[in-house]
Amino acid sequence: MLTVLGLTMVAAFMVVIMTRRATPIVALIAVPVIFGLLAGAGTGIGKMITGGIEDLAPTAAMLFFAIIFFGVMIDVGLFDPVVRAVVRVVGEDPAKLVLGTAVLAGVVSLDGDGSTTFIVTTSALLPLYLKLGVSPVVLTVVAGLANGTMNILPWGGPTARAAAALKISPSEVFVPMIPSLIAGMLVVLAFAWHLGLMERKRLGSIVIRERVLAGAGATGGTVGGDGGTDAPVPPAGGTGDSALTAVTGAHGNPKLMWFNAGLTVALLSVLTLDLLAIPVLFMIAAAIALAVNFPQVADQQEAITRHSKSIVSVVGMVFAAAVLTGVFKGTGMVDAVAAWVTGIIPSSMGPHLAVITGILSIPFTFLMSNDAFYFGILPVLSETASHYGISAAEMARASITGQPFHMQSPLVPAILLLIALAGVGLADHHKKVLWRAFVVSIVMLVVGVLLGQIPF
Repeated sequence: MLTVLGLTMVAAFMVVIMTRRATPIVALIAVPVIFGLLAGAGTGIGKMITGGIEDLAPTAAMLFFAIIFFGVMIDVGLFDPVVRAVVRVVGEDPAKLVLGTAVLAGVVSLDGDGSTTFIVTTSALLPLYLKLGVSPVVLTVVAGLANGTMNILPWGGPTARAAAALKISPSEVFVPMIPSLIAGMLVVLAFAWHLGLMERKRLGSIVIRERVLAGAGATGGTVGGDGGTDAPVPPAGGTGDSALTAVTGAHGNPKLMWFNAGLTVALLSVLTLDLLAIPVLFMIAAAIALAVNFPQVADQQEAITRHSKSIVSVVGMVFAAAVLTGVFKGTGMVDAVAAWVTGIIPSSMGPHLAVITGILSIPFTFLMSNDAFYFGILPVLSETASHYGISAAEMARASITGQPFHMQSPLVPAILLLIALAGVGLADHHKKVLWRAFVVSIVMLVVGVLLGQIPF
């Protein structure tokens, strides 16, 4: 019964999101509550949800102050020199811009943190996207794919989890998968170039816009797809109601440019050194940025208000996601689904369990946390596979191929930050990114099989 409820709950949630019957926040709260009550949670559902909120509270705090900090940096024009430099490189060619987005996101992803990657990529390139009229959805798709592919780095999280769950060295898992990682990134670059060509065809002659509108809800229409005519962009000189609506540099003091640059570099440097908790770092950095750039209290409040829409959207979604994860785990649905999956695999498929695990990792890591998959499901599958001569390292390698798809999940806070900063709807992002992420994951799995790193 719990298995049926768990699978039905996930399916219902995805249908509601994809058909736009409700906003992600409403769906993340309403659907799990209904199914949790059907599962017999009763008043205990409150404790389940509270537990999920407690787990995600630090993430929500980090996103809250990260949006403020980088929003202020955009307001004061810190990234204008970067934009001008990129403009000189890409000229008036959207294809080069989108390809450059994939490269930048891939390089920044080397630090292993998705939030940092999306903050840096969006802050640097979103103004250029909007100046050129390129759909911000293209940015979220390309950045999401690049970061998801690079997420198999040992310090990125999934590889370390898989290794820890199976009690093996992360290097045993990652090093043999380097060719798969390269193949995946090549596919991402190919997708980026294709999206860029479609945008080039749609836009025709490029007109650099003087006004930069960042975020959803601009008066030019909704931001849509990957090169189609359903993706109008904010008009030049228009106004928008988004949290990041601003004229780049309009609130900046040129004398503070070097201070802001130093503060940003210092923040990113300390992030990589892991000296303090990330939420604490962003709290401190946001307070310094506001105090120095806006000495007057009224100006500080105005700066925060300018970004309130993005803050409410992304932080609210994080807490709403805690409802889904809390109910999914608290009712025992996760364990039931895991047991069901392992039980339905026929013995004749035993020799192919590594490939089966790779395929299962695509939807499973999308629908549940990495912790739930790697510590709950993978050990069970690996134990079964050991009876067919498949090593734990081989199972771990297969299990990480679903990461490009996993990173697009609404349960991943970093992707919520990305779409909030870019002003893109989750449904719009999913419609354009999911099939591409699936292709990247399958390519990584196939390359691993062809090179013998994953047994077939």
